[in-house]
Amino acid sequence: MNLSMLVAGFLIVTLGTAHSVLGELLIFRHLRRKELVQTMSVPPLKEQHIGILWATWHLVTVLAWAFGSILFGLALPVQEGTLHVLVKNAASIAFSSSSFLVLIGTKGKHLGWIILLAIALLVWLG
Repeated sequence: MNLSMLVAGFLIVTLGTAHSVLGELLIFRHLRRKELVQTMSVPPLKEQHIGILWATWHLVTVLAWAFGSILFGLALPVQEGTLHVLVKNAASIAFSSSSFLVLIGTKGKHLGWIILLAIALLVWLG
């Protein structure tokens, strides 16, 4: 077992989680009106800007978790091909989750969710 990769994986998953939790507590809860995605505009930002900021804020966490899972995989002795499957699954899940965040955060108005979903599907099919 590669202890350095294991600790690095743990640290990045912890960092990603802390990023989302602290962002919700310190930033986004002040912009929310009882909805999951905030709708209060804060000049000079409009409602749609706040939605994409919320989505991209949490994208960092999703991608950190994906990288963490890859580092966990690198920490363990694996058979040939297993790491390929792990990376493929981590990327596909990360991009589909990112697509969902952008879709929800912008109510479908930011077309980035379509591209992120296409990437997830292509990786999954590849």
